[in-house]
Amino acid sequence: MSKTPVSRRGRAVHNVRRVWPLVLMAWERWQQLPADQKERYKRQAREYAQKGRDAATRRRKGKP
Repeated sequence: MSKTPVSRRGRAVHNVRRVWPLVLMAWERWQQLPADQKERYKRQAREYAQKGRDAATRRRKGKP
């Protein structure tokens, strides 16, 4: 039994339909957070991003 090949567009549409409810729930939860918690999460994301950039820079320079 061989499956009919699915185009990239078909896979993308399928994946979006699967993920959309999760994205919507996350957005609704984000909207309900108090401003101070939103700021805390944003600060954490900035710190994690900076740590990742620093690690990538160290790796390019050959340092562990």
